[in-house]
Amino acid sequence: MVTARKPLGDAYAEGVPEDDSRPGEHRLSPREEDLAILDALFNQSPVGVAVYDTGLRVVRANSALERIHGVPNARLLGHRLGEVLPDLDTTAIESRLVRVLETGQPVAGTEVHGRTPADPDRDRVWVASSFALTGQDGRTLGVTDMVMDITERHHIRKRLALLDHAAARIGTTLDVTRTAAELADVLVPALADLAAIDLLDGVEAGEEPLTPGTGGVELRLTARKAARPSILEGLREMGDIQEFAADTPHARSLVSGQPVLVPVIDPDAGWVGGSLDPRAQALVERGTHSLMVVPLRARDTVLGVAHMYRTSARSDAFEPDDLVLAQDLVARAAVCVDNARRYTGERVAAVTLQRSLLPRNVPEQSAVHLAYCYRPARTHTGVGGCWFDVIPLSGARVALAIGDIPGTGIEAAACTGQICSAVRTLAQLDLAPEEVLARLDNMVPRLVERARTSGSAPIMDGLVGATCLYAIYDPVSCRCVMASAGHAPPAVAEPDRPVRFLELPPNEPLGLGDPVFEPLEVELPAGSALLFHTRSMADSRDAGRALDEQLCALIAQDGMPPEDICQALANVACSRIGPQEDLALLLARTRRLPAAQVATWDVPAEPGAVADTRSLALHQLERWGLEDLEFTTELIVSELVTNAIRYGVPPIRLRLIHDQMLICEVSDASSTSPHIRRAATTDEGGRGLFLVAQCSQHWGTRYHDYGKTIWAEQDAHPHGT
Repeated sequence: MVTARKPLGDAYAEGVPEDDSRPGEHRLSPREEDLAILDALFNQSPVGVAVYDTGLRVVRANSALERIHGVPNARLLGHRLGEVLPDLDTTAIESRLVRVLETGQPVAGTEVHGRTPADPDRDRVWVASSFALTGQDGRTLGVTDMVMDITERHHIRKRLALLDHAAARIGTTLDVTRTAAELADVLVPALADLAAIDLLDGVEAGEEPLTPGTGGVELRLTARKAARPSILEGLREMGDIQEFAADTPHARSLVSGQPVLVPVIDPDAGWVGGSLDPRAQALVERGTHSLMVVPLRARDTVLGVAHMYRTSARSDAFEPDDLVLAQDLVARAAVCVDNARRYTGERVAAVTLQRSLLPRNVPEQSAVHLAYCYRPARTHTGVGGCWFDVIPLSGARVALAIGDIPGTGIEAAACTGQICSAVRTLAQLDLAPEEVLARLDNMVPRLVERARTSGSAPIMDGLVGATCLYAIYDPVSCRCVMASAGHAPPAVAEPDRPVRFLELPPNEPLGLGDPVFEPLEVELPAGSALLFHTRSMADSRDAGRALDEQLCALIAQDGMPPEDICQALANVACSRIGPQEDLALLLARTRRLPAAQVATWDVPAEPGAVADTRSLALHQLERWGLEDLEFTTELIVSELVTNAIRYGVPPIRLRLIHDQMLICEVSDASSTSPHIRRAATTDEGGRGLFLVAQCSQHWGTRYHDYGKTIWAEQDAHPHGT
């Protein structure tokens, strides 16, 4: 039984009689309503509609579908879709239609991609919804497909997704090269088949790029990505500098700061055939047909250009919409590249400053064989504040210092400069290690307070909590005295003994008010190895016993040069601490001055002993072959011994050391400090220390538990022999 259909209109409203009508209103018959609906669907609707029979042949199509396909409907009727539109993936379309016919279930929102005669040079995107047609008896008569062109919407959605991807993908590090590579990865293959990022020279090094002139420009290839490796064959290598002539799109874009779109590259164009680099022409000959060049511009600074190409693998050329998208992507990347450039410049400045504070060459001395290694951090934290120093002292001794400054970057380097300058100054006073640390600890609060007064407190705040280890090694006695302000103890490898880490008295870091810095004195046989290291290596040792054993094994390598041991230790430590920490190592292999190079005499506290000591000194110079220094040495010995007898306290001792310098030392038990002065013409005395200063390269006084020592040094090879 077939139920009669109600006419469309107000009669469908609930409670309104079918025969009710309003004055002046024309009632449509059911047939008129059906015809009106069909006319709207097939002649007025912007949505394409196709009706297929059970054999998937087109039996009806509207005018919108005709516009979508670009094929008259007369050619479609009675044919399957693939017979008329071979460029479409009709297999997938018909599979969907068959599924609808078999199940009777509609399928909505299926995206279809392809090209039709309506737009044969561009991929289009449609969304299709299909449902079965059934008769009043329930029999399936066919299937209807409704198609809507969403190409522009699809492209907008795709571009937004690409922008979101670029925001998450570009700028993950503060490395210029890495950031440029991330931009190339985003551009290929989403937008181009080949993308290259060329930067002005100096950008990678963190320098301020020079403003390009009106002529040709030189650019360094920093990053590149190709959809297929074959595209890159024969092209320039990464890092190469290429000059782009003034008429090339690359130079024009860089100079003007504006993007350049070349939808179709003319192989006969002057900038192609006449290029300074024939590889540009070779690229065109391989099928490159479309080009976009976009300048990398950030904060009114042009850093370089990004140039993108499409090859024969993608026949559609770049369009203005593609250029807008490329500009947005490159603009975002340019800010990241500039941030990385600025960071690189700051880091280079910090590393340069930090390295300038460290010894460039090991000072010439005979006490120890030295090797050192400094490796700055390689992350966004910048360089740290680790430092070390080697300071020759009187009596052929050497001071070894190492420390850590809290913080990173320029601030840490500035604090390092303060500490290093103070340590070097205090070292020249020949102070004991514990006294050096005590004066440093007293100095830190004063520096911080002065910085706060001048408004630079954040820079000097890093001094509080700084660590320092200061040691003095004497090659005559083979004794080493050291003290630590919160710094990790050194490792010691003595001949025929296992490696051990010294147990230093626990003292607080600098600036925390520790009133006492207790020293440690150890005797080190000649050939012993002392390894001073910064906090990062101490942290790596705490990571595991296996690493500790590996480090100890390297330190104990007696036959390996200290330089090789130091590098091997740094490699092992850096593999554990990673790039986020800087590292400084100072390795010293001790030496002992031969007994034949040291002469010592006890001097009686009586005036007549002065002549005897002069005679002893002259005979010793003859044994050493230093006759050229007899006159000055005789004068120095005479004045120093006379002063010790006259103003000092027994016991008095004279010592000569023949090292790189001829060192004359006179010790006594008095702590009275001598003072040099310029004697008047009428004075009968007072010229002793003045004469000593005139006859020697260096002189000074150092104090110890049993008194003081006045010393003077002369060049042991005055004539370069």
